[in-house]
Amino acid sequence: MKRTTLRFGGSALKYLAIIAIFFFLLFPVYWMLVTSLKTNAESYRAIPTFWPEAVNFDGYVSLIKDGKFLTYYKNNIIVSAMSAVFICFVSLFAGYALSRFHFKWNILLFATFSFTQMMPVISRLISLYTILRKINLTDTRIGLVLAISATQIPFAVSLMASFFDGIPRELEESASVDGCGRFRTLFSIIMPLVVPGLLAVGVYSFLQTWDDYLHAITLIRSADLWTLSQGLKLTYLGEVSDWQLINAASTLGAIPMVFVFFFFQKYMIKGLVSGAVKG
Repeated sequence: MKRTTLRFGGSALKYLAIIAIFFFLLFPVYWMLVTSLKTNAESYRAIPTFWPEAVNFDGYVSLIKDGKFLTYYKNNIIVSAMSAVFICFVSLFAGYALSRFHFKWNILLFATFSFTQMMPVISRLISLYTILRKINLTDTRIGLVLAISATQIPFAVSLMASFFDGIPRELEESASVDGCGRFRTLFSIIMPLVVPGLLAVGVYSFLQTWDDYLHAITLIRSADLWTLSQGLKLTYLGEVSDWQLINAASTLGAIPMVFVFFFFQKYMIKGLVSGAVKG
């Protein structure tokens, strides 16, 4: 009886801890949604209200009518999609090369990739800006995509290399005997087996790029090329901010991230875990 009581108490404490963590993580999201439905006067009250006295959608209506916000939204989608595609393309070939062709400097390359992931993004911005300015790619989407990709490619290549390491070489040897070349073997036989890894890389890259701020604020100057986070900061935030408008914009900006995560999370988790185990 005592053992059963202790077991029940332990389970209750575990679930209480999970609920507390869940509440702690989701409360900011709830507060963002609620504030987007309040009037600006209600948002500035000294004693906050946890539900709007009168639900108000003026913030969302203003944003939809505002051409600036839609421009920022469009730019964010374009940059995120381009970065995800480019990173997947590079990591596919680079990961395959590191896995199948053992160069003299393979260990040094992997060590360099690990080291670059430890460095803060801001420490590389001056160098990236200088390089892109010399080749006239500042204030362009291509330059922004290349800068963001340079930050994420080391992790993506390491992940894809671990996936390729888990695929038996005998498959490629059999394909070679049957007359398949290296590229046909890669695309027809090996690539279908690493689709979970590619999906994981693509989703990870899209989510990371969608929330990027430092690269955009450093490299982009033209207002018609501003991304969502940059546009929100430079257009809507000020000394006296319209919190209804800002939270409405944040809610609309979070929708693609929520959509991508919930619909592709099983592929992302499967890809990350499988790559880690195989590596």
